[in-house]
Amino acid sequence: MFQGILFVLHTGIAWEHLPQELGFGSGMTCWRRLAEWTEAGVWPRLHQTLLAKLRGANALDLSRAAVDGSHIRALKGAPRRDEVLSTGVEQAVSTT
Repeated sequence: MFQGILFVLHTGIAWEHLPQELGFGSGMTCWRRLAEWTEAGVWPRLHQTLLAKLRGANALDLSRAAVDGSHIRALKGAPRRDEVLSTGVEQAVSTT
């Protein structure tokens, strides 16, 4: 099941198109299992376990890490006018 879930998430194919000959089980079963495991909080626990093992083995390479708003709280509100960085030499003409 786990490999079937990873296969669908990685390839982007529809759950019902998961090839039976790969031996991962049916796509619908994998989909149901993903939903159950998500509801049970399996993924955050698995993530923490993997990170701990990688840190313990000194095998965690953060040189290619990326941080986005889904993991770090993004502050709301537009920047003040004096905080906005210009990308050009002069202000563009309004088209409205």
